[in-house]
Amino acid sequence: MKSVKILGSDAVGCQAAEQLIAEVAKSKGLYVEIERVETIKEMMSFGVLTTPGIVVDGKVVHSGSVPGREQVEGWLGEEKAGGCCGSCC
Repeated sequence: MKSVKILGSDAVGCQAAEQLIAEVAKSKGLYVEIERVETIKEMMSFGVLTTPGIVVDGKVVHSGSVPGREQVEGWLGEEKAGGCCGSCC
């Protein structure tokens, strides 16, 4: 299971990024935990100054704009539904 944090307030760009990530995960049959981070202190802890910021599995992968679908697909990779890494199946 991938963990995704959307860094930013309830702005339009943050909502669009969150929706896109959820759509990509659903289309690939992936389970992704999406968390919204809205406090300045926590956003700064990731070094993100422009929103939306996207953190995947603890690593900042994007900030400052809504990412493209291909970018999101790359971040989510080919993990199997239900959180399986695929090495046992």
